[in-house]
Amino acid sequence: METSESSLRRAVGWVAGLNLAYFGIEYSVAVSIGSVSLFADSIDFLEDASINLLILLALGWTARARGHVGMVLAALILVPGAATLWEAWGKFAMPIPPEPLSLSLTGMGAFVVNLTCAVLLMRVSSHAGSLTRAAFLSARNDAAANVAIVVAGPITVATASVWPDLLVGLAIFLMNLGAAHEVFVAAQKERATPKPRV
Repeated sequence: METSESSLRRAVGWVAGLNLAYFGIEYSVAVSIGSVSLFADSIDFLEDASINLLILLALGWTARARGHVGMVLAALILVPGAATLWEAWGKFAMPIPPEPLSLSLTGMGAFVVNLTCAVLLMRVSSHAGSLTRAAFLSARNDAAANVAIVVAGPITVATASVWPDLLVGLAIFLMNLGAAHEVFVAAQKERATPKPRV
């Protein structure tokens, strides 16, 4: 029978691979159509791949050690948000709306990938404390953000405005702030675990 650690490793490995693969797809589309929301989400895929690779490295460590890694992961979750703010600032200077169909279709693909990752991680989310919590929260938040990206496409068609894309990108930033806080709190609890006696 498969152990909980081996099932966790397998799930996390799949999630890391899926995130890395879709990062390349979404980033390419974001750059080609000038979308802030897809740019933010693509960087999020890269961050999620990094988180899951770190989880693979840290499995089997003590709760205190995992707590230290959890602190790093909380900071990593903020990276896509910072990149989003920078991209959004540039969009204010050149307010050209992205191509709506590519925006919605790419967002739909991202939703499928993130939903798959969330389901895989939900099954093992009780293991490895703040580490798997970080991965699960990222996948959950990303799936919610992808729905907003898909909806932004038709709204962009109706309004011929850059604002739907910008607002979704900024919403992704706010979700990342909340996820980072939750991971930080979980990591603090693990770091407070007494050291094992030798």
